Amino acid sequence: MIASTDGATATAGRSGGLSSSTDTAMLLALRRRADMVLVGAATVRAEGYGSPSQAGLRIGVVSSRGDGLDFASPLFASGAGFVITTTDAPDLPVETVRCGHDGHVDLADAVGHLDVGILSVEGGARLNAALLDAGLVDEINLTTSPHLVGGESARLMAGARERPARLELAHLAEHDDYLFARYNVADSLPVGPS
Repeated sequence: MIASTDGATATAGRSGGLSSSTDTAMLLALRRRADMVLVGAATVRAEGYGSPSQAGLRIGVVSSRGDGLDFASPLFASGAGFVITTTDAPDLPVETVRCGHDGHVDLADAVGHLDVGILSVEGGARLNAALLDAGLVDEINLTTSPHLVGGESARLMAGARERPARLELAHLAEHDDYLFARYNVADSLPVGPS
């Protein structure tokens, strides 16, 4: 994920305005390490996801209803993209994993069905929040962009229940004023006064 120095995850609805060529290279390096990528449907629409350049990489698009996706787009036409949605979502013209109901995707069940080693998540903020709430976050790769954005952009985990967790810095690098950090999730912290 990328965020501005003041915590915005997008400018004009897209993360690309915060990014750099080095950040893009980091994203591609993380993809090479991954067995599969998860991304929210809103992010796929906003960022114009195409087919991955990495042969064989699958991209699971999480959507509560499966609507609003362009199934003729290169992502789905290439066979790389599939949808993770609820059991009561309408039939879709692409491969579909169905877990949860009433507009709520059961991500723990979905991840169990995927049966992959390294699952990389590319956002957006609501998917990140749902994964945090499900206890499925064990590492965060965060690029801090040297920009101030203001506005009402979502935070990295927009909508997550308050669930403080201690992070351990595993790696930190800087290039052209961008900070690249990898954190491991150490443990949950108690909420409220001790």
